[in-house]
Amino acid sequence: MVNLKINGIDVSVPEGSTILEAARAAGIRIPTLCYMKEINAIGACRICMVEVKGARSMVAACVYPVAEGMEVTTDSDKVIAARKTTLELILSDHNRSCLSCSRNLNCELQALSKEYGCDATRFSGAVTETEKDLSTDYLVRDNSKCILCRRCVAACKAQEVSVIGAVNRGFSTQIACAFGEDLAHSPCVACGQCINVCPTGALHEKEEIDDVKAALADPEKVVIVACAPAVRAGIGEEFGYPVGTNVEGKLVTALKRLGFDKVFDVNFAADMTIMEEATELIERIEEGGKLPLITSCSPGWIRYMEFYYPELIGNVSSCKSPQQMFGALVKTYYAEKNDIDPKNIFVVSIMPCVAKKFEKTRDYENASGYPDIDASLTTRELAKLIKEKGIMFNLLPDGQMDNPMGEFSGAGVIFGATGGVMEAALRTAVEKITGETIGKLDFTEVRGTAGIKEACYAVGGMNVKVAVASGLSNAKELCEKIKKGEADYQFVEIMCCPGGCVNGGGQPILDTYTRREVDYKALRAKALYDEDQAKTIRKSHENPVVKDIYEHYLGKPGSHKAHEILHTKYVKRKKYE
Repeated sequence: MVNLKINGIDVSVPEGSTILEAARAAGIRIPTLCYMKEINAIGACRICMVEVKGARSMVAACVYPVAEGMEVTTDSDKVIAARKTTLELILSDHNRSCLSCSRNLNCELQALSKEYGCDATRFSGAVTETEKDLSTDYLVRDNSKCILCRRCVAACKAQEVSVIGAVNRGFSTQIACAFGEDLAHSPCVACGQCINVCPTGALHEKEEIDDVKAALADPEKVVIVACAPAVRAGIGEEFGYPVGTNVEGKLVTALKRLGFDKVFDVNFAADMTIMEEATELIERIEEGGKLPLITSCSPGWIRYMEFYYPELIGNVSSCKSPQQMFGALVKTYYAEKNDIDPKNIFVVSIMPCVAKKFEKTRDYENASGYPDIDASLTTRELAKLIKEKGIMFNLLPDGQMDNPMGEFSGAGVIFGATGGVMEAALRTAVEKITGETIGKLDFTEVRGTAGIKEACYAVGGMNVKVAVASGLSNAKELCEKIKKGEADYQFVEIMCCPGGCVNGGGQPILDTYTRREVDYKALRAKALYDEDQAKTIRKSHENPVVKDIYEHYLGKPGSHKAHEILHTKYVKRKKYE
């Protein structure tokens, strides 16, 4: 342990700690803009500057190591003045249209500028010339609001993609893609993790709110909405609820008040996904198909695989994601059952994911002849729409999903957490293989936020070895093993975002202090596992609506009709097109 003083307070911290970490242990907050725990510690923004007795100049607390007997001051007039000047210099080259910014009132630069009483025009002068990148279906890059903190660069690198970085030098420095290309011509996987870590409004999703409002106002349209499992565990944060609060009942009521004709649940389609995916796994195991079977629910992972590991296309399940299965069934099964022309149905998904905006535009995602999904809103977009309509979310009574496609099992709801798809599939696959009812439904070995989890289960006289990865750095590790023939897994689940969909690129944005102090991924996941535990039906194959659809419409899991509606294809993508 190392002993030092911070603002006169004695503190002991492990050797190798930084001043920033020591200050936290002493209950002292040092502001940061570029720092992100375990991802980005580069001392670039100079907001965390502090005085160290005996040092020739101030130092960056996020990278400066502690030493025995060190005396640190974090709140002197000199320190405060330096931070204020740095903030005002950042503001001098910043687009200050705060009132119309997507991050207004949730901007770390704005919050610090208020805290330090900054003069936004003190250093007015030349500004860097920029252009918005609007090239993709899912993301907007606006460098006029970029502060060069490089958090997005670090997040993209952590995802093993690295399609953005700093270009040019000095005052002309910008964050951009290689060779000045726009984002659409890069191997970006659309995960949106860059949005989640951006401290300002330089990055945000491409909104589809106006498209949804237009559909709701069209008397010819039957507008149907459904939420992904992770949304209920995240959207409450937009209305002041603690991280990890399940607000499913209020969410349903809010959607009904917005005017949607039917409020269903993507959890139902998650149950359908398990029926198809478990069937595919059993067939491959019993018939000698290509193993391991890799899940296909995460569109960011699928896009990554198509760019970086196209040789694994044959390993990936052909099942559509729950979002796409939901839209496909609404425009086929539900449309036929209710005698509605699918061209008049407008399906809206509410997703924790930015990549879903890309996924709905893929080929082979139009089972009815029309796109399976018409609009995909992020959790943040839905919260914005609810606020715009004056709906007092916190005061709403709890509502119930509509039938039939609002009914789901506990297995469907845990899809939002890393390991959830694996556990849900095992609950069904084990019973289908053995023909016996399993007593223990909780496959806890694949739970938790660890990057890679492995387990082996004895099923019907054979050992089924499984692996779960979340975050593309961990996915890469598994893919390399599979590619080299070093893995003996039968089933692999991969989620693009670290922690799974609960930490998707479309979830409520948490400031960097909350991200490092709160285990938000675990709290959001716990909300889903708690709901699973409380459900009467916890296995996908026991969902009565799922059983009815197979009996009266699809025939059986894996049938020809099921493949036409619920399955898709993948393509090898060029890294630079």
